[in-house]
Amino acid sequence: MKILVAIKRVQDYNVKVRPKSDGSDVDIDGVKMGINPFDENALEEALRLREQELATEITVVSIGDSKNEDVLRHGLAMGANRAILIESEEYLQPLGVAKVLKGLVEKEKPDLILLGKLALDSDAGQTGQMLAGLLNYPQGTFVSKIEIDNNKLIVTREIDGGTNILEMNIPAVLTADLRLNEPRFVKLPNLMMARKKIIEKIKVSELASDTSTKLELLEVSVPPSRKAGIKVSSVKELLEKLKDKEGIKL
Repeated sequence: MKILVAIKRVQDYNVKVRPKSDGSDVDIDGVKMGINPFDENALEEALRLREQELATEITVVSIGDSKNEDVLRHGLAMGANRAILIESEEYLQPLGVAKVLKGLVEKEKPDLILLGKLALDSDAGQTGQMLAGLLNYPQGTFVSKIEIDNNKLIVTREIDGGTNILEMNIPAVLTADLRLNEPRFVKLPNLMMARKKIIEKIKVSELASDTSTKLELLEVSVPPSRKAGIKVSSVKELLEKLKDKEGIKL
């Protein structure tokens, strides 16, 4: 089984980003960047499937400029067999990413496509679903457990009310939740060896003819500060405050 894992370069999850002074976008100048945590969970699961001899080849792919090579080398250091950089100077929105990945899937013919459930920078959580729709593949989103039985995928999904379990055919698209696993620590020798490995490069135009922006970013701003709360001395006083403030009939 061949597995394709899409990974994205985003700001480090420990960094608190701020908007630019003109509010045009998020300011990432000088900000520490790295692999999107949910994508790292997706890659870790692919590696575990290979260790169980359920997968034979793992390819990591990222879309962007040459800066994205660092997350691809991180993926190679974790244990991926191949790395592909889809070269694009423009920032692609989820639908554009899904179209590009669709072109790559048709070219590479993987049996399983894994992505993170969302990216820290956009927090959209749309690409996996859009990709599955474009490919007409079954999908499992927010996945916290993956099993393979007789060429069938059995996935456990995190939902608001708890979990649900789906059975689906391969090929399929799955998006990883943080609960899926704990990514392995990447050792320095592996990182050094990954620097010497070849990263295949493909122009975005070779995979998708239309990646145009569908949405316009109007402004980025810091959320307004929450007003200070009040303390009450008793339940009776709390009910009176609620009644006066909200007009609640008690």
